[in-house]
Amino acid sequence: MAELSSTVAEELANYYEYVGQDVHKWVDPLSQEAFWHNPYPYGNSVGHLVLHLTGNLSYYVGARIANTGYVRHRDVEFTETRRLPKEQVLREFDRTIEMVVATIRKQSPEDWTAEYSADREPEAKNRFAVLLRCAGHAFHHVGQIIFLSKELVLRRGNTFT
Repeated sequence: MAELSSTVAEELANYYEYVGQDVHKWVDPLSQEAFWHNPYPYGNSVGHLVLHLTGNLSYYVGARIANTGYVRHRDVEFTETRRLPKEQVLREFDRTIEMVVATIRKQSPEDWTAEYSADREPEAKNRFAVLLRCAGHAFHHVGQIIFLSKELVLRRGNTFT
C-alpha cells in the first residue's frame, strides 16, 4: 500500500506541476490588457480563469486539507473589476500550485482515504477523490485558457512561439 500511495502522490504532484506549466505557456505571452480581455459577450477572461483556479485549489486543497485558513470568495473570482497585475495573479497561482504539490507529497497511505467534505463538492468523500476532481477541473479551465489565448493572439495578428 505504501508503494501505491507513493506512486499516487508522485503522479498527482507531477500532474499539478504540469497544469501550472501549461497555464504559463499560454498566459505568459499575453499582455496585461489581453489577460483581462474577454473577446466574447459570455464567459470569462483568462485573468478571471486564473483567479478561479487559484481560489478553487486554495479552498478545496488549502483550506480543507492543508488547513491554510484560506477563505474563499468564489463570486469575486469571476467578477473582479480591478485589473490586478498579471504577474501578481500568476505569482499567487504559482504559490497555490506549490502548496497543492507540497500537500499531496505529505499524504500518508491512510490520508488518501481520510474523510473529506467541502461546500459545493458533495461527491468527494475522501482526499484522493477531491484531489482527482480538482485536477480534472483545473485542466478543464486550462482548455478554456488555451482557447481564449489563441483567440486573443489571432485577433491581434500575432503568433505564439
